[in-house]
Amino acid sequence: MMPLIRTRTVSESCHGLLLAAGLSALEARLYAARGIAHPTELEHELARLLPFTALKGAGDAAVRLADAIARRERILVVADYDADGATACATAVKGLGLLGAVVDFVVPNRFEYGYGLTPEIVALAAQQSPDLIVTVDNGIASVAGVAAAQARGIEVLVTDHHLPGDVLPDCLIVNPNQPGCTFPSKHLAGVGVMFYVLMALRAELRARGAFASAPEPNLAQLLDYVALGTVADVVRLDTNNRILVEQGLKRMRAGRASPGVLALFAAAARNPAKASCFDLGFTLGPRLNAAGRLDDMSLGIACLLAGDEAAAMPLARELDQMNRARREIESGMREEAEGVLANMAIEAQHSISLFRPDWHQGVIGIVASRVKDRFHRPTLVFAQASETEIKGSGRSIPGLHLRDALDLVSKRHPDLILKFGGHAMAAGLSLRAPDFARFAAAFEAVCRELMPPEALTRVIETDGVPEADDYAMDVAERLERQVWGQGFPAPRFHDEFRVLEQRVVGERHLKLRLRNRHGLIVEAMRFSYADPLPASVSAVFTLSVNEFRGERMLQLMIEHCE
Repeated sequence: MMPLIRTRTVSESCHGLLLAAGLSALEARLYAARGIAHPTELEHELARLLPFTALKGAGDAAVRLADAIARRERILVVADYDADGATACATAVKGLGLLGAVVDFVVPNRFEYGYGLTPEIVALAAQQSPDLIVTVDNGIASVAGVAAAQARGIEVLVTDHHLPGDVLPDCLIVNPNQPGCTFPSKHLAGVGVMFYVLMALRAELRARGAFASAPEPNLAQLLDYVALGTVADVVRLDTNNRILVEQGLKRMRAGRASPGVLALFAAAARNPAKASCFDLGFTLGPRLNAAGRLDDMSLGIACLLAGDEAAAMPLARELDQMNRARREIESGMREEAEGVLANMAIEAQHSISLFRPDWHQGVIGIVASRVKDRFHRPTLVFAQASETEIKGSGRSIPGLHLRDALDLVSKRHPDLILKFGGHAMAAGLSLRAPDFARFAAAFEAVCRELMPPEALTRVIETDGVPEADDYAMDVAERLERQVWGQGFPAPRFHDEFRVLEQRVVGERHLKLRLRNRHGLIVEAMRFSYADPLPASVSAVFTLSVNEFRGERMLQLMIEHCE
């Protein structure tokens, strides 16, 4: 089905305020269309961060951690195995170390232990004899794991951002989404939650006089981790998250990022002096995630925590190689998935559920995302996890809250889903292998009930047709340096073009020369699309800067053509 192209609505009052504040006509229009009502919302100084005092549990967590530091207790960080979990772990280990803690970490291998603070992970953690376990980017659903730790005499502090279930673990919790938390930003990533805990801890230590004879640690040195984890986890970039990301990008551009982050840039052949949200989400994030998808995230965390370039670069190169292997695995799985889908009447369905026992468990989330993007249906992809159990990873579309949909399936069929968790747009679950077909039918029924028919039509929102002066290098450069992401989408435009030249490059990409309605000739690329275009097209695109052999030129990145 052809997508619907719709121009974003611009609030005239907001547009006027932003123009009056000195923004260009284009920028005023872009920001007004994204709900910016006042110029102060575009100020990204650290002083504008929401106070940690508003985050429920942060003060109590700070007191417990300060006591642990004073008593020289052993703190063990239990991480998640994605980029948010890895950066949150690095933030916790480095930050707690700066503040005087005795701290180490453990990260579960997703194939052996699964997700979260399970009793099995507690048994593994107990081998290090910790006094206190601190979870990062997990734990809100770990009722059994917390109980297992307490039975061993180990206290637990949960720091997480995932949506809670009906029952909370019986321990200290810091999570903006827990009941009773009035923190205005519900969209902190796991790494953001941990950063807030460290700010609260530093204030507690300051009140105790801990820095009377020593300089106070500057926690801003952790912001490159926070920015990377926040963008890579695709959380909503509200004002508070944009501040965290902008400050992290500034450190990267100034060459003051950690050696591990700079090594990831180098391994990807990207220049940190021009760091952008695109780099974090599509270059560094996937390389970090590759470790958790194919092996063990300990490698990624070790890279982030490396003390110098000599230690970091071999780890970053290994992560780059893992990411290449991940892409090959993903490509094969996508081809197999497309072969299955070719025999299905997708247009008649409200959802897609796929399972192959030989698919790689670490890559199913990416494949689910690709299938969802192509067919615009909530998609769940499963792989064999054990002889009796399969694990699924899902991605959703606007109009369906995926975790709530799984919760409804679970309530209606209590014996069907073994466990599940996640967000509105992404979730994971486990089933018994023989139950896949029954689950697929139950999930389809829930999707039909919860989703209006119009949700099945993909809507491409654009910022309208650019003015003649907007087709410019300085405009593209300015836009590329801004903070864009989930909930605050990067600008995309649509316009009519004549196709002057086109050729296939790299076997599956289309390189183009186009003439726009103003007569300007521009270069363009359409990735993963090799079919020839007609003489005239209507295209949706972003503005970018192409650097090749020392030359820089404006280039359009084509996302959709009609």
